Amino acid sequence: MEPSSSSSAAAGATCNRKKRKNNSPTAHEDAKRLKTGQESEETLECGPSSCSPRISVLLDRLRQPITQNELTELLHYAALGKTGGIKQPSWCRLHHQKSIKAVNVVIIEGLTQGHFYKHYLTLRHLRTNYTTRMTFTPSSTDVVSGIFGSEVPKSDGLFHSQRHSESSELHKALTIHPIITKFGTKRRGLTAYVLTQEEMIKRHYPVKGMPGFEDFACTESVDCVTDSSPLYGLDCEMCLTKTGNELARVSLVDSDGNCVMDELVKPQNRILNYLTRFSGITAAMLRPITTTLRDVQVKLRTLLPKDAVLVGHSLDNDLMALKLIHQHVIDTSLLYRREFGQRFKLKVLAETVLKRQIQTEEKSGHNPIEDAVAALELAQYFIRTGPRQVVELHLEELWGYTITEECTDCAPAPTPSHRFSDILQTLGRSVAFIGKRSEITLDLSNQLWYNSDKEVMASFRRQSKCPFLSVLQFSSLSDHLKKCLPYQEQQNHRVCANLRDMCVVFAGPFPAGFSEREVRRLFCCCGPVRKTKILNTAVRVHAEVEFELLEGAMLALKILNGVNVQGQSIKVQRPVYESMLDLDLTLDALMDDSFNASQLYAVKVKPSMLERMHIPARVNGHTSDGKCSGVTSVTTVDSFPSAQVNGQQLQPATTTKSKLSEETVRETFCHFGTVERVVLPAEHGKHAKHAYIKFESSEGKHMALSSSKSLLKEKYLICPSLTPTHLPSWVAMTTPMKTVDPDEEAAEDEDRTHMHTSSQDHEMGLMMGKLDRRLRTLFRSLPDGTLSVVVLLGHTSAHSQLPGLCLMEVKQSS
Repeated sequence: MEPSSSSSAAAGATCNRKKRKNNSPTAHEDAKRLKTGQESEETLECGPSSCSPRISVLLDRLRQPITQNELTELLHYAALGKTGGIKQPSWCRLHHQKSIKAVNVVIIEGLTQGHFYKHYLTLRHLRTNYTTRMTFTPSSTDVVSGIFGSEVPKSDGLFHSQRHSESSELHKALTIHPIITKFGTKRRGLTAYVLTQEEMIKRHYPVKGMPGFEDFACTESVDCVTDSSPLYGLDCEMCLTKTGNELARVSLVDSDGNCVMDELVKPQNRILNYLTRFSGITAAMLRPITTTLRDVQVKLRTLLPKDAVLVGHSLDNDLMALKLIHQHVIDTSLLYRREFGQRFKLKVLAETVLKRQIQTEEKSGHNPIEDAVAALELAQYFIRTGPRQVVELHLEELWGYTITEECTDCAPAPTPSHRFSDILQTLGRSVAFIGKRSEITLDLSNQLWYNSDKEVMASFRRQSKCPFLSVLQFSSLSDHLKKCLPYQEQQNHRVCANLRDMCVVFAGPFPAGFSEREVRRLFCCCGPVRKTKILNTAVRVHAEVEFELLEGAMLALKILNGVNVQGQSIKVQRPVYESMLDLDLTLDALMDDSFNASQLYAVKVKPSMLERMHIPARVNGHTSDGKCSGVTSVTTVDSFPSAQVNGQQLQPATTTKSKLSEETVRETFCHFGTVERVVLPAEHGKHAKHAYIKFESSEGKHMALSSSKSLLKEKYLICPSLTPTHLPSWVAMTTPMKTVDPDEEAAEDEDRTHMHTSSQDHEMGLMMGKLDRRLRTLFRSLPDGTLSVVVLLGHTSAHSQLPGLCLMEVKQSS
């Protein structure tokens, strides 16, 4: 229903929209962007306060279903990330994976995508709280065992972590290593590496209340931080003045390595030496600068959250230059300890541990952003890997000696397991399965067997702490559906038929001899037409028109109803079936769905066709407004007044191009708000005739809808977006391409027209409502930052395959 789109144009095509101020990217940032280049098309840049984890599906994958292997690919990345050697999934993007706190998967047996749309209005939680929705290909294997037993791609980091965690005894030569004696051998959270006040005083850090720091600014910090507190990398460069070293540049990066501050600072005293060889600062760079030390202190206090932990290499020097007191710090020069109090240089640690070159000779001076990122990632690596593994992995490279095994007859070390569940448990992350007993042994440390959904929910909520990976299996509905399997398949086909009914309009009467081709030419101005059918009554000619998209039918009802065809006015109306009784509620719900909240549908009409159209003054008994109307009343096309925004006339740019292109669409619609992307569905080798315009916010969509009169001057017809973006993949799997006998089709129409709601429908509706409430309760109990996945497994039999549905969302803080 929605073919693949064109990619988004360059930012300059968004017609003079105000650009955000960005600092010049460093070489490291450029490399980072190149590494994740495929993400840039779908990702909006975000500031430090908005970089919470989220999931998005690549545009070219919206039409395709996902498989069990692709779902597992996402779960591996969410749990282990790039630091565990796992690549981004090929079909979606999980942004800010490092902020994922837990992964929860709910498996619902027996339910299909047909059930979801049959009970769409009942499933309020599922349709409103999950912004990502994909067709799921039914699997013949056990999905639960497939998740836990799946093989994770081999990675050196994971291999070493497993091998060393399985070692029962630390080599005696390592017991006196400075890192082991300070931090022990167990992997712990970041709070274990935050300097205590006593250590800060001993290391000459600025500390509140200590003599000599009375005129230092103090950040607003909480008394205690937690293992989930955010890390911020900091680095400064100094110039030599008559009073000593003074601050000349400061850089701050967030926990994802994004630069949130990079400021040049004018020293208070006369500069004796710019120290360009080390600082990279020159006289020309500082000449126009007016930023003072006080300005930087104020900005830092504003940017840093109260529970922020500052990370740096020899951070005491940076805080002294900033004349800033911050209570919670991690110093990487004190993490990677050497004997007798010596310290590694940041350059050496970056090259050895991160496999990255910094502070190279060809560069003039250090890059503080690059250094801040390096210190941040060194700390994150140490916390994630643990002190024992850091020592054993880099013993020879950093500390210059190796461990030789004395025992020659020892049995070889066991081969580490690459099963997903085994790796997570080896890394100290709890894993749980709650559901019915599986035929395949899962070998989990925490697996509980229950046969009812109520027991599954109660067991999960009784747990004192949410497991890192939890899989819940709901089977009550499956047991109910097994009792009426033929009815289930019939129900799915009925839902597909109902979906097609929503895209159908009846039109007429037409003049005698009016052909299907002429009907198609008339109605295709509202969107792509799937098929037309001439209906000959005793005296008049009517037509049945089936659109590919819900929006096409909506526009046809509003635009073509009353159009003059060869001197004869035609009427356009919906079919009158029982399945259409709740249509207005369904369309309103689809219009408000998360993926449609800021999206418009638009078609461009030929001038000759536009002149023939009759635009009714009232739609469904009320004057059309910005929420639900695509066009409003007209007498002549040229009489449309333009909309007003803040008292000023809003005029779309005039364009003479008749064909739809991303450039012309952006040029017209960017006046209403920032256009995030333009989707131009078109068959291969053909020009697009309709477009989806996604605004950055819903305000842009509503502004465009309220200006539909002025858009008609540009030959655009618009309406709110309705069609779910994943729906084409479902239709492709459930609509067999076969020739239908006319008598059978007539019988089907008769059955559909006189269809009555059965007791099974009513019972199923009650069960679906109960399921939705349980899933809502479960979602609310999950910690913020949890990737929540709900999978309707679908159904596979010897003679049919009914697609399932996968819903995904990262729970955000409320």
